Parts: sequence; C-alpha cells; structure tokens
Amino acid sequence: MPQPIKVHSQRQPGGRCTLYALYAEELSSSLGLPRRIIHTDCRDAHSEGFPSLLVRDVSLQPSDGVILSPQDICAGLTAAGLDWGAVPDLESRLEAIQEQFLEGV
Repeated sequence: MPQPIKVHSQRQPGGRCTLYALYAEELSSSLGLPRRIIHTDCRDAHSEGFPSLLVRDVSLQPSDGVILSPQDICAGLTAAGLDWGAVPDLESRLEAIQEQFLEGV
C-alpha cells in the first residue's frame, strides 16, 4: 500500500492546518494516494507537529519559511520521487485552493 499524504493538525484546525488539509485532499484525489490527518497538540510547524504536510513521511518545507505554496508542494512531490506529471494541472489546482483559502482569511 502506498504511503499516505499526511497532515499534522491541531484538533480545532486553524489557518494553515485547514489549508494543508485541503492541499492533502487534492493530492490524495489527484494522485490516488491515501490521506491521513493526524491530530496533535504539538506545535512544530513543518516538522513533527502542526501545521505540517508530509509526503513519504518527509515534512514539506515552505520556501518563505511560513506557509507552503503550490510550488513548494510540487517540488516536494518531485523530491519524493512521485510522478505528478500525469496530472498536468495539479499545480494550478493547488493554486486555486490557495487563492480561495486566502480570500476567506
């Protein structure tokens, strides 16, 4: 069974936890990978606590040091050896999620 896309989230998801869960839902659907939300009280952004998005158990790192962008995610997928080229519009789907999320903030 393939490793799931994981999100480390606080129990009452806040901003980035919610965004990363939305990203994970799209990745799971587009790439046919399982998705898992892990609720934790440990605040440890982009590491072992919340908010974090993990691919193949590696926490993706935001290039701006704050929030994952669609480009960060696609680079992380490539680094993890996942072929996301079969979903050529994946990055634009993730961008739409980010834009819609940021409009609601």
